[in-house]
Amino acid sequence: MSDVNGAVGLEPADIKRLGNAFCHAKLLLSASELGLFADLDQHGPATAADLGARLGLHERGLSNFLDALVALGLLTRVDGRYCNSQVAGLHLIPGRPTYLGGFFHRASRVLYPAWGNLTEALRTGEPQVPSARDGEFERMLSHPQQQGQYLRMMDSVNTLLAPVLADAIDWSEYRQLVDVGGARGNLAAHLVRAHPHLTATVFDLPVMGPALAEHMAVLRPPSPVRFVGGNFFVDPLPDGDVLVIGHVLHNWSAEERQLLVKKAFAAVRPGGALLIYDAMLDDQPTDLARLVVSLNMLLVTKGGSEYPASECERWLTDAGFVDVRRQPLGSTDTLVAGRKPAC
Repeated sequence: MSDVNGAVGLEPADIKRLGNAFCHAKLLLSASELGLFADLDQHGPATAADLGARLGLHERGLSNFLDALVALGLLTRVDGRYCNSQVAGLHLIPGRPTYLGGFFHRASRVLYPAWGNLTEALRTGEPQVPSARDGEFERMLSHPQQQGQYLRMMDSVNTLLAPVLADAIDWSEYRQLVDVGGARGNLAAHLVRAHPHLTATVFDLPVMGPALAEHMAVLRPPSPVRFVGGNFFVDPLPDGDVLVIGHVLHNWSAEERQLLVKKAFAAVRPGGALLIYDAMLDDQPTDLARLVVSLNMLLVTKGGSEYPASECERWLTDAGFVDVRRQPLGSTDTLVAGRKPAC
């Protein structure tokens, strides 16, 4: 059976699985939150009883939980002993370069409950998390544990994008990089490591300063990554040859995005460039993953959403950038770049 677009139609069993897909998500989120994958990486294959004892889990439901993770392809089971699958070993072990788990804690604690209120958000247009209230984001960042969870989530996303961004343009033409909203400098440090001739400045809220200093002491980039604290709606942006605004504009309304692009034009040195990336949409959106990210913004911000790449191109052109172009940035994001005229 095909629909009007020629695609294979959903069978009743497919619809039922779709209705239960939140269960599959929570299996992964809970396993990550419990430290299951890290435990198996440290101790090797283990029985359900071994894992229950080490992780403090009740025996009721434990075998079903582990077998469900096997069915999802995240664990394997041989002779009653469980171990990480290959993909789990690559992406779910803290400290690995390809670790994705930094995102999962926030997904479990913030996004998962928020999606339970999607119906209300669609009726009201209002966010469904306390962190969207005025001043709540800054209060969250002032709490060491919550700040750490947030920063690990940011790192887990931009660490994967950094190698792609490092090859996206000819960086040899530039010397000074500014990462606007760059958190604790993880992306900037990776770009400097890929292109040691660069120097970098991160602009973010002042509370990020100590976290950046601590993170740089661990990463030890080949040249210093400087921090400038401020509010990008109030304060001028630091000037540089290349300004990067990544996973920032989708937090704000269209009017606020345009304002930030204009401020970026003022900060980019003549002949320099602005790079913007987000999970941007096509004019006729079909990418489900990007639409889900946009709905995340509905649930956790006051006015944010993903936006068509064509709109972003227009913001850059209106601000005065030339040679505006777009290109894929990995499989999940789109990069829009523009050059400021040399004179």
